[in-house]
Amino acid sequence: MSARTPTVAGHELDRSTLPLLVTLGLGVFAGALDLGVLAPALPAFARTFGVPTGELAWIFTLYLLVNVVSIAVMSSLADRYGRRSIYIACVAIFALGSVVAVVASNYTIFLAARAIQAFGAGGIFPVATAAIGDRVPLARRGAALGMVAATWGVAAVVGPLIGGIVTHVASWRWIFAANFPLAIAVIALARRYVPAQAPRVRGPLDVAGLILLSAGLLDSMAALTHYRAWEGVAGIGLFATFALVEQRAETPILPPVLFAKRQLIVTYALEFVIGILEGALFFVPAALIAAQHLSYAFAGAIAAIGAVTFVAVIPASGRALDQVGPRVVLLAGTAMTSLGLWLFAWGLGSTPASIVAMVVAGLGFGALLGAPTRYIVTGEVSQAHRATAVGLLSQFLIFGQIVGASIIGGVLLHGGPDVLGFRTAYALFAALGLPAIALAALLGSRRQALGAAQHRERSA
Repeated sequence: MSARTPTVAGHELDRSTLPLLVTLGLGVFAGALDLGVLAPALPAFARTFGVPTGELAWIFTLYLLVNVVSIAVMSSLADRYGRRSIYIACVAIFALGSVVAVVASNYTIFLAARAIQAFGAGGIFPVATAAIGDRVPLARRGAALGMVAATWGVAAVVGPLIGGIVTHVASWRWIFAANFPLAIAVIALARRYVPAQAPRVRGPLDVAGLILLSAGLLDSMAALTHYRAWEGVAGIGLFATFALVEQRAETPILPPVLFAKRQLIVTYALEFVIGILEGALFFVPAALIAAQHLSYAFAGAIAAIGAVTFVAVIPASGRALDQVGPRVVLLAGTAMTSLGLWLFAWGLGSTPASIVAMVVAGLGFGALLGAPTRYIVTGEVSQAHRATAVGLLSQFLIFGQIVGASIIGGVLLHGGPDVLGFRTAYALFAALGLPAIALAALLGSRRQALGAAQHRERSA
């Protein structure tokens, strides 16, 4: 096999593209696996470090906080210094955090390890998506994005199973130990297959903008996760200062071109709403237990049906992007998701109805979360700003997820964590699917997207 960077022949995904996709997919799998794999090990963490159960939430909260900052930093650096070097750096930092987690002697060191892991993992998916956008023509990009996104979905499904088995048979420390050889393999493959050339963004690095954006994101995330109004106000102030600084920056960290097209603005708004809808999934087992008095295992199994359906649909939705375009896929996905959440609210007291609802919602989420919005962004933005644009998309999704979890938490707080409270919450989420459908309808057609991409390639 040739050592040169793989290329795409015409509009076909030939064999030379597969090593690149495998390399990127393995990195995405490693980063995604690290969230779900820890859930079954939480009691073991509590015993090892002697911390109360309530303190364990920091394992995930801190990861999200650092992750959203990493997305901004790594995406910007990837547009300046190239995909390969930053992708390798992300995987290496993630592996370093895993090593620290293995040897952690107390909870403080363990949380520091989680922060290191998150800083590396945050850039893996945006940089991988940008690399695909650089190498695969738009006419076949949906299939490529779908293949890589499917690895993320598989990690979400198998993560809890792997975590439970490893923790039971050996120790939770072996969960992190497995990341190190995987990272070495990904780095070795990346040195050979991930393109090295930089998009050649010129001018000084916008350090002030990067610091202000990171601080604003961090503060806003803290406000959403801890329900602190003063942190929200501080976050708004930081973003306002950031906007003023960016107007004077020679090479702004968020170039105005990212917001210059209606297609991009609509896509970012839609991704935020998709994140809100995804937040509904976090409480599915709790809703089933409250309404049907199921065991934890049975409730988790029903929720897993939706996850398995979601993963199975991702590759097909990626291929559909190349055939009918993102607008059709997103319209179908938003409609199916809204219907599935409504069926769940309506049939919450029935196990068969809940299973049907999970399948329908899984079909919808598989279409929404696979690749369509990334397909749009990689087609609308030039190579010079592609990683930054995809990173911004990921940040909108994360913010939406937190808002979604906050919404259902607020409804349950005031309505009570009983059948009526959960039914009201999921009916509200189903209603939120309507603005998602409206936003999807505002997107341009596949023909318009291909025309814009061809015009940009000729201009370049």
